[in-house]
Amino acid sequence: MLREDEAGVVLRIRVKPRARRTAIVGVRNDSLLVEVTAPPERNKANDAVIALLADVFDLPKSKVEILSGQSFREKVVRLYGISASQCRERLNAERRSLR
Repeated sequence: MLREDEAGVVLRIRVKPRARRTAIVGVRNDSLLVEVTAPPERNKANDAVIALLADVFDLPKSKVEILSGQSFREKVVRLYGISASQCRERLNAERRSLR
């Protein structure tokens, strides 16, 4: 699901556009499950994914980049300037807040 490199962390995510809420909802098949209320048109869903991940990981939007999968549900995203351990901590905190 995540790997660390010299620039930060790379995540595999699966996005569900037009969902009821915008949130990280779990993990399945080694991908982080993300739901966004935005539709998958004119880059709205991708922008919502970037905004959500920036908020969850306390990063500026400019530090979140979709590396691949711009027009697909399966995406690879890089978070610049964060370690794998920081990423796991924030994911665990997010998971606790959803309960």
